[in-house]
Amino acid sequence: MAGAKNHDFHIIPPSPWPLLSSVGAFLMLGGAVMWMHEMAFGNFIFFAGLIVTCAIAAFWWGDVAKEANEGHHTPVVQLHHRYGMILFIASEVMFFVAWFWAYFDASLYPSTSDAVGGVWPPEGIEVLDPFVYPLLNTLILLLSGTTVTWAHHALIEGDREGLKKGLWLTIILGLIFSCVQAYEYAHAAFGMSGNIYGATFYMATGFHGFHVIVGTIFLIVCLIRAYRGAFTPQHHFGFEAAAWYWHFVDVVWLFLFISIYVWGSDFGAAVVHGAGH
Repeated sequence: MAGAKNHDFHIIPPSPWPLLSSVGAFLMLGGAVMWMHEMAFGNFIFFAGLIVTCAIAAFWWGDVAKEANEGHHTPVVQLHHRYGMILFIASEVMFFVAWFWAYFDASLYPSTSDAVGGVWPPEGIEVLDPFVYPLLNTLILLLSGTTVTWAHHALIEGDREGLKKGLWLTIILGLIFSCVQAYEYAHAAFGMSGNIYGATFYMATGFHGFHVIVGTIFLIVCLIRAYRGAFTPQHHFGFEAAAWYWHFVDVVWLFLFISIYVWGSDFGAAVVHGAGH
């Protein structure tokens, strides 16, 4: 029969979303640059690009969910989705490696850099206590890792109520984490500009915070789909990808907490100083 599908692949019809998302990203980038240089309408262009990007993400995500519900995600397609998600997370790992590299490059040998005044943390920097809000956020994220795993196992066992409860708890914990980090930023005694400590601290933890927000949105989409009857014990890669991403966010935070908050704090400096003697 002419036109009959005789393969397991999904041939996607022409879509406007890649082009339009590129336009939105370009507007965001251009607007951000203009805004930082205090040019007219920079903030307007940035937020216009942000709105376009978020809208396109919603439409595009909706199309992918529709394709899954229509049965286009065959085992072969799901395998390729897994490869794609693994490569995406690997690229994200390397993204954070860059920020850790910048942080350790400045902190491991402060005596060789005039930019930090020969000591780490630099003089005049009042670092955050790692055992208050950072420790609280660590416990929150570790707990969220258990709740998303609970949701996953509930889905595999056909327990849809357990799936929904686990997703609700994970989303709430993610929102609490973001609120605690926002409060911490608002009360930090140092800014991002003017010193390498603030720059590396806010870039590393700030981008992680952005990934937490993205992961929370990812899980909210999964929760909405769960209420609409999506996902089965055999076909649920959309949720599985969200769980992978969330565990990646958890692991990155553990490295941030240990290296930047604990090792880079006054406590860490005292331990290193004591070991040196």
